[in-house]
Amino acid sequence: MSAVNPNGKLGLLFTNAKPYILMIGLQFGMAGNYIFGKDVLNHGMNRFVFIVYRNAMATIALAPFAFIFERKSRPKMTLPVFLQIMVLGFLEPVFNQSFTYLGMKYTSASFTSTIVNAVPSITFLLAVFVRLERVKLKEIRSQAKVIGTLVTFGGALLMAIYKGPAFNLFHSGSTTHQDNGSHSSPNNHQTAGAIYILMGCVALSSFYILQSVTVKRYPAELSLATLICLAGTVEGSVVALVAEHHSRAWALGWDYRLYAPLYTGLISSGIAYYVQGLVMNIRGPVFATAFNPLCMIIVTGLGSLLLGEQLHLGSIIGGIVIALGLYSVVWGKAKDYSDSKLAQANVGDTKSLQITTNDDSKIDIIIENLEKQASTKQKLEEPNKEGEEETENGVMKV
Repeated sequence: MSAVNPNGKLGLLFTNAKPYILMIGLQFGMAGNYIFGKDVLNHGMNRFVFIVYRNAMATIALAPFAFIFERKSRPKMTLPVFLQIMVLGFLEPVFNQSFTYLGMKYTSASFTSTIVNAVPSITFLLAVFVRLERVKLKEIRSQAKVIGTLVTFGGALLMAIYKGPAFNLFHSGSTTHQDNGSHSSPNNHQTAGAIYILMGCVALSSFYILQSVTVKRYPAELSLATLICLAGTVEGSVVALVAEHHSRAWALGWDYRLYAPLYTGLISSGIAYYVQGLVMNIRGPVFATAFNPLCMIIVTGLGSLLLGEQLHLGSIIGGIVIALGLYSVVWGKAKDYSDSKLAQANVGDTKSLQITTNDDSKIDIIIENLEKQASTKQKLEEPNKEGEEETENGVMKV
């Protein structure tokens, strides 16, 4: 028995740590989404065409794995699930990506990754609206979630209206001339960019909420991610064909036009949808959005190192404020999760017990019935014992 317990504890530890490991690893992969996205926009690639190729490559990459690994466990497709997948394909692959890349075009990769930290708070608000989350203002955890949401919005608003002085993390003078245009550009470009990014955040939060509902109806994460990417490819193609009429915009080559859609399609769309669906099925949509500050830190460093982006004081202050508000929401959500687990454990223990100590009269009645049954059983056994003794005596006499 002693050899089994360590394995059980190790397995339990890995099970509890699995959502954290998956989400932390995903943030490193998602950081490349902002770097490649900003790079491809700087080179002039149409963002709608980029979105189509991104989701098409994600579909091609995920389809074989979904067919092989979920061939037997994949549930039947129903009309409600199909409609939900079509809405999911529009919310994130089309709406969110379009407005996020548009806002990134006006600002920077690090600025965009910082504003995206507002997604957990927006997700919390939407979850309350659709009754996936509960709020009791008398409880500390609910107060933490509400205050954290307000603080997060305050940080996003600060970043939208205040820019502040700029400085570089890894470059001193090589990119100063390059960024002079951004200094001379009006501040409303940053405000417009922040508004576009926030619009994308609302779409992404709606995507998380609907995905958490759909994955319960269609519990095949790989197949669901593949279908979402396929729906996004079809719907994005319609938008791209309307927005971009030149055939040259659809040309691919062995450069940014290939590796940017390939990386973002595989990591930011395909693997991200699968991991998010897996984690949300375990811990819910708010938990799945709680690790964005890590992505913000990675993007800030890579953006300065690879793209020569300048970091503004308003972005730093706003990012800190958003991170504080975010973790206030996450703390409240963690308390909800621990309390729900404790409640489930108590319900399981209650079901296994037929006698409770809350009603003394019931216990007395049960004890009396048991004593009566014991006395009756004893009386019935006494004649049998006497008959057995007589039989034994008779045999011995013979």
